[in-house]
Amino acid sequence: MQLNAQRKRIRVQGIVQGVGFRPFVYRLAVSLGLSGHVLNVSGGVIIEVEGSAAAMDSFLDRLPKEAPPLASIDELIQEPRAVLGDLIFTIHDSVPDPGKFALVPPDLSTCDACLADFTDPSNRRFGYPFTNCTNCGPRYTIIQDIPYDRPKTTMSVFPMCPECQAEYDDPLNRRFHAQPNACARCGPWLELDEAFGRDALVSVRTLLKQGAVVAIKGLGGFHLACDAMNDTAVRRLRERKRRSDKAFALMVRDVAMAERIVFIDEADRRALTNPRRPIVLMLRRPDAPVSLAVAPGNNNLGVMLPYTPLHHLLFGDLPEGEPEFAALVMTSGNLSEEPIVSRNDEARPRLHTLADHFLFHNRDIQTRVDDSVVRTFDGRERVIRRSRGYAPQPIDLDRKMTEILACGGQLKNTFCLTKDCYAILSQHIGDLENLETLTFFQETLDHMKRFFRVSPQVAAHDLHPDYLSTKFALQIANVQKVGIQHHHAHIASCMAENHLHQKVIGIAFDGTGFGADGRIWGGEFLVCDFASFERYAHFRYVPLAGGDSAVREPWRIALGYLKEAFGSEAHKLDLPLFRRPENHIRLVNSALEHRINTIETSSAGRLFDAVSSIAGLRQEITYEGQAAIELEMKADGSIGEAYPFDIESSAPSQIDTRPMIRAIAQDTLAGVVIERISTKFHNTVSRIIVEVAGRIRASERLQKVCLSGGTFQNMYLLKASVTALKKAGFEVFVHSVVPANDGGLSLGQAAIANEVCSRRS
Repeated sequence: MQLNAQRKRIRVQGIVQGVGFRPFVYRLAVSLGLSGHVLNVSGGVIIEVEGSAAAMDSFLDRLPKEAPPLASIDELIQEPRAVLGDLIFTIHDSVPDPGKFALVPPDLSTCDACLADFTDPSNRRFGYPFTNCTNCGPRYTIIQDIPYDRPKTTMSVFPMCPECQAEYDDPLNRRFHAQPNACARCGPWLELDEAFGRDALVSVRTLLKQGAVVAIKGLGGFHLACDAMNDTAVRRLRERKRRSDKAFALMVRDVAMAERIVFIDEADRRALTNPRRPIVLMLRRPDAPVSLAVAPGNNNLGVMLPYTPLHHLLFGDLPEGEPEFAALVMTSGNLSEEPIVSRNDEARPRLHTLADHFLFHNRDIQTRVDDSVVRTFDGRERVIRRSRGYAPQPIDLDRKMTEILACGGQLKNTFCLTKDCYAILSQHIGDLENLETLTFFQETLDHMKRFFRVSPQVAAHDLHPDYLSTKFALQIANVQKVGIQHHHAHIASCMAENHLHQKVIGIAFDGTGFGADGRIWGGEFLVCDFASFERYAHFRYVPLAGGDSAVREPWRIALGYLKEAFGSEAHKLDLPLFRRPENHIRLVNSALEHRINTIETSSAGRLFDAVSSIAGLRQEITYEGQAAIELEMKADGSIGEAYPFDIESSAPSQIDTRPMIRAIAQDTLAGVVIERISTKFHNTVSRIIVEVAGRIRASERLQKVCLSGGTFQNMYLLKASVTALKKAGFEVFVHSVVPANDGGLSLGQAAIANEVCSRRS
C-alpha cells in the first residue's frame, strides 16, 4: 500500500459503452501507476482508482480530455473510498444495475484502421466484409439488451476463434471488447445464389456491372442496388419500385468521385466524411456521370460514402474482377410505404418483384434502421431524416424530465422517450399508414424502453384523432394523456434542441396539421413557450376539394386559390391547369362552390403546391412535396422582385395571398418564365415572414424567432428568410440535430408534455 495513497470511485455517464472507453481508462490508469478497476454497469461505467494524489489529479484531468473520439461524457461523479491496497489495475466483467440505463451508441462507419486491415493482402482480414473494432461498426442494430456485451447482441451465435478471442481479451488491442469482433474463420459470411464469402462478393460486383438489380443486406436492412451509370438499370429499378420521380440515393467510392457528381463545399465535405456517413443532399454537376433517371426534375443528388467493409469492397478493393463504378444507386429495400426489410426470411417474399438477385449475410439485424439524410446550411449539418448513425443518440435537454412517450405524427414518424435529462428519439419509422409500419413502431418502442429502462408515465400525442400515432397513445393504459397541437410541437422541437425556455416567435410552415379550431393549419405565426401558445397570424383559409386527392393533384388546390382570388371569373383564365378533362374541372368547381367534401386550410405547403400548378409546373405528384420541390428548383437568387400581399387586421391576423395569386396568374398568362415566377413567389413568402415577425415584435417585445416545419427544408426560402430576419435585428433559430419536418415533432411533444405535467403537479 502506497503512503499517502487515496482511492476514488467515479461514475461516468454518457455514451461510454461500445466505444473503447474501458481500455482507454485501463491504459490511462496503468500509465499513471494507478491501481483499481473499471467495469460497465447498466447506467454507464464505474471506475475505482487508487494511488498518489498527484497521479489521481492527473487521471481526473485527462479522463474527459483524452476520451475516445466516439465517447461522449455527460456526467462524471466522484466519491472518496477507503484505500484497499490494490496492486494492479484490471477490467471487470459487466454488472447489470437494475433501474439504471446506459446510452446506447449508434452504428458508425468503418474506421481507417479497419479499412487498412481488410484491404491489405497480408492481413488475415483481407477482403472480410464484417471487419470492425471498438472505434467502428454495428452497435444499435445488433444490441438486444444492456449492458452492451457480446452475449446480448446478435453476434452471440458466433463463437470467436482463438485469434479473435485474444484480441477481444487484450486491453491494449483496439478490438478489446469490440462486441461484433470476428474474422472469416469465425464470423458472419456472405451468400449469393450458390456462392459464399469472397466468391459471393466477386459475383455481386459482376452482376451489378452487367446491369442487374441486387438486394444487398447491409447494416440496418436491405438496399436495392444497381449501377447508377447504367440508365437502363436505373429506369428498370424505378419502374419496379413504382417510384416514377422520387430521387434515389447514391453511394460513391470516395470523396474524389463525389466531387465529379456534385458540388461540395467545406460543410458538405464534413458531413459526407462524418463517421455517421449520412446521405448528403448537394447540387448536381451538369456533367455528372450518372443516369438522369436517378433524380428526375431535381437539381440535387443525395450522396453517401461507403460505411461498412462490404460497401467498400463492392467498389473494387479486391483484386478479382476490378469492375469500376462511379456510383451505385442504394435505395431502401422495401415495398412502397413499408419499413425497410431486415430479415433474410422476409427478403425474397417481399422484394422478389424488385430484385434480380439477393446478397445475404447471416448476422441478424436486431433493429432495422434506414440511412440518415442531411444537408448543410450556414456552415452546419441539418438533419432531414434522423436514423442510422444518429439514433438513438440522446439530446440533453438541460432539465429533469418526467418519463414520457411522445408518439409523433402520422408522416415521417419518430417517437421520443425521455429519461432523466435526456430526450431519446427513435430512428425514422416512416409514414404510419399501414400495419407493417405500426408493427415497426411497436417493436422499436419495446426495444428502446428496455434499453433505456423507461416506463412512461405520460403519453403525448397529436390532436388529429385519425393519426395512428394518436390512436396508439390513447390506447395505452394507466398513463396520463396529453394532446398537443401540431405546430406548437414543431416550434417546441426547435426550442428544445436550441435550449430555449422563454417565449419565442414561432413560425411553423408545413403541409398539414390539425388546428385547435378543427381546421387544417400549416402557415402559422405563434407566440409560444413550452406551456402554451397563441396563434398571432396565419395564411388566409382556402378551401381544398377532395382531401388527400387534392394533395396528390395540385391542380385541385390551385382551383381553390383561383376561385378565392378571381371568384366566378376563375374558370375563364387560360391557365395550364384548365387543360384537363372538362368533367374533372366541373366536378371540383361544384365541390368548391357547394363546400362538398372540402376542407379549409391555412397550409403553406398547399400554397406552394397551388403556385406550382398555376404556373404550369406540376399538376399531379408522385411523391410527397414534389410540386414544391420542383418549384424551388426553378428559383433564381439573382431576382429581387416580389408579389403583393395583404395582412388583415383581425385576431389572429390573416395573411391574404389573393393579390399574389392574381399576379402569378397574370404573369403565367403573359408568358413570364417559370424561373422568374418561382423566385418572386419565394421572395414574397420571405417578406411575409419578416413583416409578420416585425408586427409580433412590436406588440410582444420578442426578439427570438424559431423556424420549423417541412416547408423550411426549402433551402431558398430558409436562406432568404434567415438572412432577412437577421438583417431586421432578430435572433433566428433553426433545426440542426432533429428534422424541421414531422420527424422532429415528437421532441416538441415531449418538451410540451413535460411542462404541462410539471405545472399540473
